[in-house]
Amino acid sequence: MKMGVIGLGLTQSIRMALRSIKGNKMRAFLTMLGIIIGVASVIVLISIGQGSSKAVASQINSLGTNLITVNVNNSEIAKLSAEKAEKFKTIEGVKAIAPAVSGRVNVKNGNTSTQVSLTGTNEAYQTIRDMQVTRGRFITDIDVEYRQKIAVLGSNTAQTLFGFSNPVGQSVQVNGASYKVVGVLASKGGSLGQSGDDVIIMPLSTAQRVVKNMNVQSVYIQAKSEGQLNFVMARAQGILMGMFPNNQDSYSVFNQQDLMNTVSSVSNTMTMMLGGIAAISLLVGGIGIMNIMLVSVSERTKEIGIRKAIGAKRRDILLQFLIEAIVLSALGGLAGVGIGLAVAKIFSAATGTAIAFSTSVTLLAFLFSLAIGILFGVFPANKASKLHPIQALRYE
Repeated sequence: MKMGVIGLGLTQSIRMALRSIKGNKMRAFLTMLGIIIGVASVIVLISIGQGSSKAVASQINSLGTNLITVNVNNSEIAKLSAEKAEKFKTIEGVKAIAPAVSGRVNVKNGNTSTQVSLTGTNEAYQTIRDMQVTRGRFITDIDVEYRQKIAVLGSNTAQTLFGFSNPVGQSVQVNGASYKVVGVLASKGGSLGQSGDDVIIMPLSTAQRVVKNMNVQSVYIQAKSEGQLNFVMARAQGILMGMFPNNQDSYSVFNQQDLMNTVSSVSNTMTMMLGGIAAISLLVGGIGIMNIMLVSVSERTKEIGIRKAIGAKRRDILLQFLIEAIVLSALGGLAGVGIGLAVAKIFSAATGTAIAFSTSVTLLAFLFSLAIGILFGVFPANKASKLHPIQALRYE
C-alpha cells in the first residue's frame, strides 16, 4: 500500500510520538512513573513470593527422601514401643524405618554448656533423613543393641562446645552424665522454623533412658519410590488403626507431598495476592496515561484541525495518539522491568531473602503495561480523531 503525503505510516507515527515525548520530558516521565512503579512492583513481589516458595520446598526436601512420618502422642491408652514400630517394616514398598524419641537436654563441655534437641534413633535414620557426617561416624544398630553411651553432635552444637577443635573421641556431659562423641554432622541449616544443627543424636535405647520414656514418639518411614508413598502411607495408617482402634486422634501420618501441597497452595495464594496488589499500580499508571493524553489532545487541537483540513484521515489521527500512549507505556514497562530486577537483587543481597525470577512473569508484566497503554490510550485517541476540522481550527 502506497502511503500518501499526509497519511501517516507506522514508523512516522512512532517518530512523532517520540518527538512529542522529548518535547515534554518531565511530563512524559511523570506519566510513565505509574507504569514503572507497577511493573517493578509486580516483578519484585512475585520474585520474592516464588523465591520463598522454592526455599520452603527445599527445606521440606531436606527432611528426607520419600519420607513418611508417623507421630504418636503416647497417652496412657496409646503407646508405641520400638518393637511395635517394627511392624512398619513389613509393609511392601518400605525401604527402611527409624523409630525415634526426642527431648531437650543440657549438653556441657568444661565450662561451656548449651541446650539442644536430643534425638534417639537407629542407623537407618542417617539415610532416611539424608544426613552427612563430616567427622567420625554415625550411630549403628550395634550401638542401639548394646546401649552405648555415645553421641553424634550437630554442627552448631559441636562448634559451640568445642570451637574449631575436633570433638570426636572426646566426652560431653548430657544432663550430668558422660557420653563419648563419635561423630559430627554436616550443617543442614534451618527447616520449617527449626535449626537442624542444634542437635545431639544418640542410640535409641540410650536416649530412652535420658528422656525417661521407653516408648517412641515418631517413626520415620522411607518408601522405595515416590510412586509408592500413598500406598505405604495407607498401609501405615491401617497398622496404626489396628494398634489403636479407638484412638485415631492419638496419632498422625503425613508425607512430604502433603506438606509440599499445603505450603505450595498457601504460597501461590500469597504470590497471587502480592501480584494483584502490585497490578493495581499499573491500572493507576494507565489512568495517568489517559489523563495526560487528554491534556495533550486539548493542547494540540489546532494542530489536529490543520492536519485534518489538509487531508489527514481519522485513522491517521487515531493511530498517532494511540501510538504515543503505547510508546509511553512501553518505555515505562521496559524501565519498570530493569528497575524491578535490580531492586529484587539488591533486596535479596541486603536481607538474605531468597528470590526467583520468572521470565514468564517478567514478560507478562511488560505485556500488561502495553495493554494498559492501548486500553487507556483508545479514549483520548478516539476523541482526537473525532474532532471536526473547522471547530479544531477555531479552538484557542
